[in-house]
Amino acid sequence: MFLISTRNFPPDVGGIQNLMEGLSIALLNHGPVKVIADKFLNCENYDENSKLSIERVSGFKLFRKYRKANLVKEFINNNNLRAVFFDHWKSIENINLNSLIKTKSFCLVHSKEINHPVGSSLNKRMLSALDKANYIVANSNFTKNLIIKLGYKKENVEVINPGCNYPIKVENSSKKFADNIYGNSFPKLITISRLDGRKCHQNILMTIKNILPKFPNLKYVSIGDGEEKVKLQKLKKELGLSKEVNFIYSSSEQEKLGLLEKSDIFVMPSIIYKKSVEGFGITFIEAASYGKPSIGGVYGGEADAIINGQTGYLCDGNNLNALYETLIKTLSNDHYKVLGKNALQFSKNFSWDKIIKKYIKLI
Repeated sequence: MFLISTRNFPPDVGGIQNLMEGLSIALLNHGPVKVIADKFLNCENYDENSKLSIERVSGFKLFRKYRKANLVKEFINNNNLRAVFFDHWKSIENINLNSLIKTKSFCLVHSKEINHPVGSSLNKRMLSALDKANYIVANSNFTKNLIIKLGYKKENVEVINPGCNYPIKVENSSKKFADNIYGNSFPKLITISRLDGRKCHQNILMTIKNILPKFPNLKYVSIGDGEEKVKLQKLKKELGLSKEVNFIYSSSEQEKLGLLEKSDIFVMPSIIYKKSVEGFGITFIEAASYGKPSIGGVYGGEADAIINGQTGYLCDGNNLNALYETLIKTLSNDHYKVLGKNALQFSKNFSWDKIIKKYIKLI
């Protein structure tokens, strides 16, 4: 039996949420799985329809973390577990070693949540918490190098990229939805992410403005909401891109997949924003699973998700010239089609059936 202790889990949305869901479901092929997760709005409906045994913990954050830690310790002590998995160093922080020695323990690291200055109180807490796990699982080589730079000196850091839940069959209604938005435009560009400073939407918009003389029929769709929403709406208006740019702040899973399948290139040249940096970028693999090449950033773990020059390109999202030239290079002579075919083959390496075997091997 396996135990998952997580702060991040559907129906809450995000990369870590999808990762923990995929990991939990993939483990079902190797034994029963118990999930102890934070409670979110409308989680009852999700839990009722899930194959997983899920226990939710509610209440104020301070009390919730201790209640949850007690539930985890009790479950470990009362069950014969093969392994327990923690999504975050704060999830393992309040678990005592006497409980953890009874099973193999894994703590996953992603990048942003560990990126605290060396010697700071959060850095010290993080290192102390990670010391409790048998294995630290980094989502990319970049994240592994980051945790070492931040002071973690043990040899038990393993790189296991996140698995991909896609491709999922796109319904006809979703195909029509995408057709209505994209129409006969070319190229069809897409970004699926939160609207935050790290994702570099503002530079994507400015590059679109610059590239329009060469591609006057271009259409760009951004799916996601966030704190940059008002700023980006204003920039879109200032650049006169009302026809070429479509921000979709809320969509169903099927609508998102319909647009992704219809698109030509996935664009997300992430940058470093404050302490936030792209640890991996599972959306690049999701796009690849539909045969779409990606343009990603050079600062984080995107090099694990994009083979530069083969499945897409890495470029400096801070540099408008670099982003412009990369788009031109991708589109010239239908090169995006060759990159897309390569991306589709590459994405098969990230099926959960393959990824989960790396965890099982460590157990």
